[in-house]
Amino acid sequence: MPARTTLRPKKKTVVKKAKKRGPALKILGRVVHYYDRLGVAIVELAAPMKVGDTVKMKRGESESLQEIHSLQIDHTPVTSAKKKAVVGLKVDQEVAEGTLVMKP
Repeated sequence: MPARTTLRPKKKTVVKKAKKRGPALKILGRVVHYYDRLGVAIVELAAPMKVGDTVKMKRGESESLQEIHSLQIDHTPVTSAKKKAVVGLKVDQEVAEGTLVMKP
């Protein structure tokens, strides 16, 4: 008996549409504590930060822009901080723990 050959239809390739995303925002750090009487946020950095930078504080739907005027490590004023440092940052508005600090 001759061998049977079955012809299968070729699979059609499906082109998936790419989801539209906004520009990628660089996360500089995350607020781990907030001192409400002093107006100071303790931030664990994921990227370097320096005095004079403008940052965006974002938590859920609330956002605020702010320029960094005061930056401290262990109660000592510094002009810049490296990645993985824990810094005190003087803020203009109240921020909650878990707020992301990003480049605008």
